[in-house]
Amino acid sequence: MEKIIVYIIPVFLLLIVAEFTYGYVRGRNTYRLPDALASMSQGVISQLVALLTQLFQVGLYSLTYRAVAVFPAARFWQGAFGWIAAILLFDFFDYWLHRFGHENALGWAAHSVHHQSQDFNLSTALRQESTVALLGWVFYLPMAILGVEPEQFGIAGLVVLTYQFWIHTEHIGKLGWFDRVFSSPSNHRVHHAVNEQYLDKNYGGMLVIWDRMFGTFAEEKEKVVYGTRTPLNSWDPLWAVLSGYWQLLHSAATMPRWQDKLKIWFKAPGWRPAGMEPYPPFDLEAARRRYDVQLPRVRQWLSGLQFVGLLAAASALLWQADEQPYLHLLAISTALLAGFWALGAYMQRRLGGALVLAIDVAAAVAVYALI
Repeated sequence: MEKIIVYIIPVFLLLIVAEFTYGYVRGRNTYRLPDALASMSQGVISQLVALLTQLFQVGLYSLTYRAVAVFPAARFWQGAFGWIAAILLFDFFDYWLHRFGHENALGWAAHSVHHQSQDFNLSTALRQESTVALLGWVFYLPMAILGVEPEQFGIAGLVVLTYQFWIHTEHIGKLGWFDRVFSSPSNHRVHHAVNEQYLDKNYGGMLVIWDRMFGTFAEEKEKVVYGTRTPLNSWDPLWAVLSGYWQLLHSAATMPRWQDKLKIWFKAPGWRPAGMEPYPPFDLEAARRRYDVQLPRVRQWLSGLQFVGLLAAASALLWQADEQPYLHLLAISTALLAGFWALGAYMQRRLGGALVLAIDVAAAVAVYALI
């Protein structure tokens, strides 16, 4: 599966370049370099974490399949209709996992990474969560019970995830009947909005009919404001992953009763017990102001080159992952995470180029020594 992802990466990059070029030529550029690099870094980091958490990615699914699958060898699953059914089933259960990620505080702490960008473009699609699988694996177990093989489950998931790449764009308007059935750019812009009427809507990955069936659909009308209601205001990729949990811990610490300290993890995001002051009203106008750090051209080029180097190293690791011992995967992934952290700090102008280079060299030496 990792090798398929390596093949897909250059396709995604070419499409990102094409979208940027189109927007730039048309005078509607939707990209900012630090934001795009931060989003793409999250995509790579999510794949590194996936290498280290295979138990949750597919291991528990495989165990369930082997133990309790009702139709484990049915010929139906290997035919065309079986593959279509597997993809539809994945999309259906993904809807409920996605909804959980918005309507449960612990789920939102994991999922909010995908929404942190205040831009909306194809690079945003790659801003994937790293810790959702630790919670979300249980949502797909009905597929294992029905007899969908683990490999077929993984490919169905890859199809649904890959489909969602193209719907992260502002350059495609409404598509008529297509918008009523499928997830589309218009529908997904709504999903990434912080506007009140759009909040927690349009969860569908491939099909928006799930939202229409279960009352979570909203049509794009008012201009969308992107991001999260508590803005990240950082290019640090590790803080992006951990910030949601930190905010939840901080909120739990302010709860007066121990029962509420536990409840807050399972309530909706922003929940407050009776008797506590509610959070201040959300300011949409303030949300329109995007976080930014001005980078000199030299620093922009160096940031881009560092990302390319990290991406190449991560791609090599993904390609060889099946042949690597777990400790090697852990060591190399840790070194790459250090590199991505340094890249984020460099784009925030917290580190100079010499120190970033020293971190990269130290990480490379440590990996070489360990393997």
